[in-house]
Amino acid sequence: MPSVRQPAPEVDLDFPREWLEFVDPADPEHLIAADLTWLLSRWTCVFGTPACQGIEPGRQPDGCCTHGAFLSDKDDRKRLKKAVAMLTDEDWQLRRKGLGKKGYLEEDELEDEPAIRTRRVDGACIFLNRPGFEGGIGCALHAMALRKGLEPLTVKPDVCWQLPVRRTQDWVTRPDGVEILRTVITEYDRRGWGPGGADLQWYCSGSPDAHIGAQEVYISYGPELTELIGEEAYEFLARECAARRDHLVAVHPATVAATERLDYDIKYVEI
Repeated sequence: MPSVRQPAPEVDLDFPREWLEFVDPADPEHLIAADLTWLLSRWTCVFGTPACQGIEPGRQPDGCCTHGAFLSDKDDRKRLKKAVAMLTDEDWQLRRKGLGKKGYLEEDELEDEPAIRTRRVDGACIFLNRPGFEGGIGCALHAMALRKGLEPLTVKPDVCWQLPVRRTQDWVTRPDGVEILRTVITEYDRRGWGPGGADLQWYCSGSPDAHIGAQEVYISYGPELTELIGEEAYEFLARECAARRDHLVAVHPATVAATERLDYDIKYVEI
């Protein structure tokens, strides 16, 4: 069998999804709609492996770190500042540049509004450790968190630890005039980036090559989901996901394709 395989085609963006809607056990005025098709998929981060193609041509080692990270608010910026203070030269390849005159942030535009993002150096995020670094490739913040026994979400920008889970929140007025907060948890697919999402060279959430996780997303992303919807809501969601894992009707097509590909490889090897 060839040692190198072409990337599997990404699945279409439109396909049936199965949803669970429930009231937050901790807040009767908070309604949560959870995409079970995504949460029960086998997606996993494949950064640093041959499966990850990167989002820009010719920059496969960057993964999704080519463009840097836009910071969502003051709290996001404050958390990053605290995390930077914990980084050492062993954690962060570009630490001297990040702590130098230009710093680790830069101004940019986001939807025609001024925004702050992590600075890009040599075509990628300043926190991205490049091939050849003794501390290993990948996000310096993520590596530092693992070294210290911290959850990566406590030191990384919001956009970095949330992806590819997408949370949207809106106040909804019910027919009786009562307002409730409705939170939607789903897949952050290409469309989440707006029109520019279609221009990305490759995107992991729709690729069968990334649907090879040992656990479903609701388990592997448990800390992140807890942060997004709260502890009691996550515990309820996890129980419901566990009850449906063998009975899901609308299975994610990328997970289906990955399973079929694996079955084919096993049969091919046996032959």
